[in-house]
Amino acid sequence: MTTPRRRATQVDIARRLGVSQATVSLVISGGPASANVAEQTRRAVLEAAAELGYAVNPVARSLKGGRNRLLGVFTFEPVFPVDQRDFYFPFLLGVEGATAEYGYDLLLFSSATAGDDRRIYAGGVNRLKLADGCVLLGRRLHHDDLTALLREDFPFVFIGRREVPGQQLSYVAADYVGATRAAVQSLVRLGHRRFAYLKATDDKEWLRDREAGFWAGLAAAGIPGDDVVIHPPDEHPADITRARFEDWLAAGITAILVEHSEEDSAILAVERAAAEAGASIPQDCSVFLLGDPPLVHATARDWTRFSIPREQMGREAVRLLLELLDAGVGQHRQIYLDCIQVPGDSVSAPPSTGVTR
Repeated sequence: MTTPRRRATQVDIARRLGVSQATVSLVISGGPASANVAEQTRRAVLEAAAELGYAVNPVARSLKGGRNRLLGVFTFEPVFPVDQRDFYFPFLLGVEGATAEYGYDLLLFSSATAGDDRRIYAGGVNRLKLADGCVLLGRRLHHDDLTALLREDFPFVFIGRREVPGQQLSYVAADYVGATRAAVQSLVRLGHRRFAYLKATDDKEWLRDREAGFWAGLAAAGIPGDDVVIHPPDEHPADITRARFEDWLAAGITAILVEHSEEDSAILAVERAAAEAGASIPQDCSVFLLGDPPLVHATARDWTRFSIPREQMGREAVRLLLELLDAGVGQHRQIYLDCIQVPGDSVSAPPSTGVTR
């Protein structure tokens, strides 16, 4: 039976070269004090380390208070397996790419349980501490976990705007206020004056931002709220029926703004209702998507929408996290990235003489 090869240590390097372990440690750590080691000795240590297959123990390094060049990514809900249609795929792609560019390794924390209740803390212990800092993402999060992370000054950056009452935290978010305001303004410029807003009812930060942008766009155009129909598609998508669609058209609604979550059920409902009513999109009614969900059930047409810069958000989250690591504890920053307006083919000027069928 073959005996497993023992992992090389700094003592092994020191013995081979006839130098002290302290000298080896200085060279391996790469800190400012390593400049005191002669160049010839430094090269010899590095060559011996390579020959012996020495690798830094990240856990030991972190226990000594240094960085182990590991960044974590923690998801509050399942994101694997992913493919290019998945809502989270571009975020993770950006995180992975930026982590590699900065010379760090990436450690995934899933914390999956049988009940699919993902928590950062297990028995009061922060499991993310294996990493120097962590990028967090997910919609169904535990705010008390964020509060605990802030209390112990663990460096993290959230992808998406998140609030913790009475606390400041760092995040990289899409500018949903500006993007939704721009969407309304573009419809107004085409001549639309009466709108249906399919508004999700969850009290989430990104939904509040989109709603704020919607009302800001109307206010800037001088359009009263009485000219808007609000309908919650997330509660009963099946309520978006042919009859309801015909009622909207009869009331003079010429444009529908569709809020959504991670899927396209509301978009599918609008599409079906329009088809059953014999109406054409956009000739009879324009449709603007407030975001760009993966289209699984709805027609994969080129919907007019704004696109969320997901991959860029992942990259910026890593960059901000490293910036915070250098700045020290107590530093928090928030970054907003512009969304991209996509013209698509589901918006046009409103019909001038009613609905044509």
